[in-house]
Amino acid sequence: MREIGLEHLDDIARGAAILGTGGGGDPHIGKLLAQSALREHGPVRTCTLDELPADATVLPVAMMGAPTVMVEKLPSIEQVSIAAEALAGYLGRELTHIACAEAGGVNSLIPVVAAAQLGLPLVDADGMGRAFPEIQMVLPTLYGVRATPMSVADEKGNRVILDTVDNHWAERLARSATIDMGCSAMISSYAMTGAQASASLVPGTISLCAELGALVRQAREEHTDPVDAVVARLGGRRLFTGKVVDVERRTVTGFARGTARLSGLDGDTGELVLRFQNEHLVAEHDGEVRAVVPDLICTLDRETGEAVTTESLRFGQRVSVISAPCDPRWHTPEGLELAGPRYFGYDLEPQVGAAR
Repeated sequence: MREIGLEHLDDIARGAAILGTGGGGDPHIGKLLAQSALREHGPVRTCTLDELPADATVLPVAMMGAPTVMVEKLPSIEQVSIAAEALAGYLGRELTHIACAEAGGVNSLIPVVAAAQLGLPLVDADGMGRAFPEIQMVLPTLYGVRATPMSVADEKGNRVILDTVDNHWAERLARSATIDMGCSAMISSYAMTGAQASASLVPGTISLCAELGALVRQAREEHTDPVDAVVARLGGRRLFTGKVVDVERRTVTGFARGTARLSGLDGDTGELVLRFQNEHLVAEHDGEVRAVVPDLICTLDRETGEAVTTESLRFGQRVSVISAPCDPRWHTPEGLELAGPRYFGYDLEPQVGAAR
């Protein structure tokens, strides 16, 4: 993609929600914010990692907090620019590019808002290739890029600048600030050079979001199976199709944590249990682990192919659960230590051969 206009937002939001693995925030909120920004400022230019000058200053922008809270506590467009400008002012450097911290419903579109407001190009890449719940869980951490200095801003105009000893402390202190700000806030972090971004980010994320969204839309128009189209494009597999029979969800320490239980449909039998912390982490079929973080576990509406986020899972929904391989760097020892199943408290082995 060379630019992002109003006509691209539906597809990007739809695809971003799929890659968000149940998290990353409500795609509808992100789309509304991006629509408003593009109407005011016009299309956003994009650039690939190959096109980034080595001395560029790249700034990821994202929303932090519990997705369940974001649905009711809507951010403002001004909040996005406050976070970006606060960090730029602290750094004393002129920003040249905006980037996505993660692929997720709202967090693939918040950077579009920032890029439109600031008149900067958006890098067609992200820091994860999916969504993860904690700040340090980005590939730049594996390359020694610091999360701080970072800014945290709320809708009231409050702003906080953090400078921490490591990226885990950035998560801890930013999470505390976010909770005090009402469990959702806007952040800017991982300011990096073009060379660091080219080495550490996942290329082509925005284009992939748009492609996935278009595949789902076209499948519906052609009366084919949109879930099959997504599975084929991601090189994944359909784990289970079922009806949501129970959801246990709570907001704890700034995260939406819980489980969902599905009863089999369309020839699938038994029960599938999904365990999540903002994003889906484990899928178990009748007690057998079928997929586990860091690989992608996504819930899609059985008929429409639209992603169903963890905060929108409800009794009676008919969904298909799919898994897809993550960026292979997440399956290195360092990647698994940072965002593997044991980090989240599950004594499980990652799926062999799952990385693409």
